[in-house]
Amino acid sequence: MKFTGESYLEDVIGFFKDINQWLDGFLETDFPCFTFDCAMLYFNSSTTKLLYNIVRAMDRAAEDGKKVVVNWFADEDDDIMVECGEDFKDEMEFLEFNLIMGN
Repeated sequence: MKFTGESYLEDVIGFFKDINQWLDGFLETDFPCFTFDCAMLYFNSSTTKLLYNIVRAMDRAAEDGKKVVVNWFADEDDDIMVECGEDFKDEMEFLEFNLIMGN
C-alpha cells in the first residue's frame, strides 16, 4: 500500500473509510508480508491522527507475528515530516519502521 501527495481534507475519516475497512480485513488474513510506503508531501492534523491509527493497526498485526514494514519517506529539510516519522517510529513496537530521508 502506498500513500503519496497531500491530504488536508475536512472529512478525513469519510475519505479513508473504505481504505480503513479494507486494511482492517486484510490485516486479519494470513499474509507473508505487508509493506506500507508513506511518501506524503503534506497532511493536516486530522490526517496525522488517521495515519497514526493506520500504522498502529499494522503494529498490532506485527505483534501477532505478521511481517509488516513501514517505509516513511521524508525530505531531510522537511522538519515536520521527519519529526512525524520519528514520533511514529518511537511509538511502534513490533513492525519494521524505516525512516527514509531524501531530497
